[in-house]
Amino acid sequence: MNASATSGEHAALDSYVEKWLAVQPQQRIALAFVDPSRYPGHVALAALEQELLGAAYGIREPHVAATKLNWWAEELTSAPASGGRHPLTQVLFDDDRATTLGTERWLAPVLAAMAQLEEGTAADFPAQLAAASQLHGAWASLETAWWFGVDARADRAARVATLSHLLHGLLRLEEDADRDRLPLPMARLARHGLSRPQLRQPGSEREAAIKAQLNDLREAWRQARALPGPLSVFRSVESNQNHLAAHKAFKSPESLVALRKAQQRRGPAVAWQAWRAARAWQRGL
Repeated sequence: MNASATSGEHAALDSYVEKWLAVQPQQRIALAFVDPSRYPGHVALAALEQELLGAAYGIREPHVAATKLNWWAEELTSAPASGGRHPLTQVLFDDDRATTLGTERWLAPVLAAMAQLEEGTAADFPAQLAAASQLHGAWASLETAWWFGVDARADRAARVATLSHLLHGLLRLEEDADRDRLPLPMARLARHGLSRPQLRQPGSEREAAIKAQLNDLREAWRQARALPGPLSVFRSVESNQNHLAAHKAFKSPESLVALRKAQQRRGPAVAWQAWRAARAWQRGL
């Protein structure tokens, strides 16, 4: 392969990694402990998750999202034999562990994403948690197997990945007020007498509903500590960041403002968390 082709492939890969880092800027700190030159597959896997989640949640037209997800299903099915066409797939399937995980594990998150495309708003928080766990649990199984081996339990990773998704949904409360699937469950909207237009504007009812959601998320995060299974470095950093963000937002008189501010948290505390997570990961290898 000539130098210009190699340079082009690296640029393509970097563009997907930057998309992931735009959503999770704190992971730039984690990259100091998961060197992309030594662990390119680990970084590519995180970027692939962002691609799938972008298709599952970021595309408003279900048929467009289904088309993109179907492409990924075909790509991941053929990748063990072809090596992949997409820059992320090529990096992943250049690593022997990709084929040892099995096609079923690679396909599970894509199929789960397709299955939930036209789901409406969940009835209550437990139903919301269960529905979101289908996609995020399947991804956690894949991610945990990649980082720790196929026998590693993914219970805790599945739960904190789901909770992070539900918290992220609150950040888009105003933008997604007209979508079929709302970030707040129906029971919570009914209890606080909230209409869709009211979700777009600050108000006491909206604030109370958000705080109730944040409180359920905080409790679920607390319970997740007792679940079995390790967390990847990236998942650990994400979970720690989001749990703290949920706590600070709950305590604030303006929950969404505090939540958005907390998402930008970086610095020594994040570096310490990433170091601890990396140390636990390396000990488990």
